[in-house]
Amino acid sequence: MKILAAVARGRAEPLGFESLNLADPAEDEILVRLVASGVCHTDLRAMEVEGLVPKPIVLGHEGAGIVETVGSAITKVRPGDSVLLTFDSCGSCPSCSARAPSYCQQLLARNFSGKKPSGRIPYTDSNGAPVFGNFFGQSSFASHALCRSRNVVKVDSGAPLDLLAPLGCGIQTGAGAVIRSLKVGDGQSIAVFGTGSVGLSAIMGAKIVGADPIIAIDVHPARLAAARDLGATHTIDASREDVAARLRDITGYGVRFAIDTSGLARSVRTAVESLAPLGVCGVIAATREPEVGIVTRQLMLGGRSIRGIAEGDSVPDEFIPELVEHYARGRLPLERLVSHFPFGQINEAIHQAHTGEVIKPILRMQ
Repeated sequence: MKILAAVARGRAEPLGFESLNLADPAEDEILVRLVASGVCHTDLRAMEVEGLVPKPIVLGHEGAGIVETVGSAITKVRPGDSVLLTFDSCGSCPSCSARAPSYCQQLLARNFSGKKPSGRIPYTDSNGAPVFGNFFGQSSFASHALCRSRNVVKVDSGAPLDLLAPLGCGIQTGAGAVIRSLKVGDGQSIAVFGTGSVGLSAIMGAKIVGADPIIAIDVHPARLAAARDLGATHTIDASREDVAARLRDITGYGVRFAIDTSGLARSVRTAVESLAPLGVCGVIAATREPEVGIVTRQLMLGGRSIRGIAEGDSVPDEFIPELVEHYARGRLPLERLVSHFPFGQINEAIHQAHTGEVIKPILRMQ
């Protein structure tokens, strides 16, 4: 079938709209008509970083839409169902069997290779040339996406898909880091470094579980104001204050938990330095620098630890409905994060995400 997609052809070039040919669903695939898609910084990284994904490629990985067609082996959803799209996983490796699909041993192949698990390249262009896709098992910068049961989550037919779309990645990553990965508890302290959409989602998650204090660190006053509005009890402007000293002032001995969403090596170092004895630092964003420079003595003497976190350790079929329920009950005010753009303005949405003018752009595909 013919679909419309925004195609990334060159490094850091604007996306171009093209008519592509998409194959019919295989027996284990689901054809989804996209209604909305979030724009995530991982999309921007895939556009900018040479070799992260093959090109030309259709990106996008926070899709939401309506099931149009299902393959003969699909029983999870049927045509007409509303679904949120998330990352893909194999379902059978040791990680998936241990209910840790975000650490699937086939994660890179299934989400970043540009190909289907079968090795098939999803699209051809008007000249018959192949175009890569299957980004996070979906490629949602398009009118339609081919997905698998593992990366679709059914939601109620009246659910606001143009608000819930980012639950499939950015929101579940931030909130999940607090709720699932670190298992922050009532009255426990947490510092969140970076207050983009993932960091603000972590702050909302911290408020949900009753963490206290909740401390947000950034260099943008508007983002810090948003953090306070969403549940931070304290904010620190890292451009003006000694962050580690200020955290000790607030807590008396350091924080029980820290999360870095900034991807800056100095931020990760400060997060570790700010931990109380037995504190844990979760790293969500990969640093551009090859080395972070953590002093191992700080880990050993205080029993501190640092761990990587992908997708908030989410089991999507369980955690995404939990997040939808938090939204429905007013505990996850997504509307305060998002700015909507028509699909035709995708490059403007990407630009504003890159400059920080908006927190979470969501494309409306119609």
